[in-house]
Amino acid sequence: MHTIEDLINLALKEDIGPGDITTDNIVPANERGQGIIVAKQDLVIAGLQVAKKVFRALEPTTQFTSPFNDGDSVANGTTVVTIEATLGTLLKGERTALNFLQRLSGIATQAQAYIAAVSGTSVKLVDTRKTTPGWRVLEKYAVRVGGAYNHRMGLYDGVLIKDNHIAAAGGIVPAVKRVRRAISHLVKVEVETTTLKEVQEALAAGADIIMLDNMDLDQIREAVAVINQKALVEVSGGVTHERLKDLAHTGVDLISIGALTHSAVAVDLSMRIAKT
Repeated sequence: MHTIEDLINLALKEDIGPGDITTDNIVPANERGQGIIVAKQDLVIAGLQVAKKVFRALEPTTQFTSPFNDGDSVANGTTVVTIEATLGTLLKGERTALNFLQRLSGIATQAQAYIAAVSGTSVKLVDTRKTTPGWRVLEKYAVRVGGAYNHRMGLYDGVLIKDNHIAAAGGIVPAVKRVRRAISHLVKVEVETTTLKEVQEALAAGADIIMLDNMDLDQIREAVAVINQKALVEVSGGVTHERLKDLAHTGVDLISIGALTHSAVAVDLSMRIAKT
């Protein structure tokens, strides 16, 4: 798994390459300046420490200050961050730092909006593995910052038996039996189902969590009644912001939403730079 530093170094190398031919030929090496990052919309901020690491990777003595912490709501027009460093550092780090901040804050902002749609219920909203390759640890962090929860991080830390696993094993019961023999008793087993018959099979197999995939509201309510608290119930597939309230009132425990990460829109932040 990539570390945050690995991702930052990769991003800077991708952008700067062998050298910034604009900045290096215009700005004296030691001339100092100040950068101010401003919110251009209402948002939930996420990724402040990542942005700080971007500038300090270029210049370790960079001064990076913010009155906010990740998870704070920021109003349009507010100064989010002030950075003091050489002009070269500010100019070279600007886009990379903003890319991290805008993407992560976009996820956190959207997650908070989704959470608001199910306020007053006990349902948990969780993400999926539909993340930008290499960015999963950051994007899942941003989901948490926005108030939602993480599903499994990857294929290694949670059992989720999906339709193709079931087909390969010859059914839900043999699939669950095989994986139970190999994993620790501390690991929960989730089974994806698409019909009430499969729900009953997953119950009989002893699944800890039963996922209801692409079911309509009536099917979900019936499945919840059949499961009757013998397993946690997760809904997935075709989940939109508009459907959240109705889904949350069916009695399910979890709603997994790929859109928390794959469809989040980057927020609008800009950076102004001046000599000091």
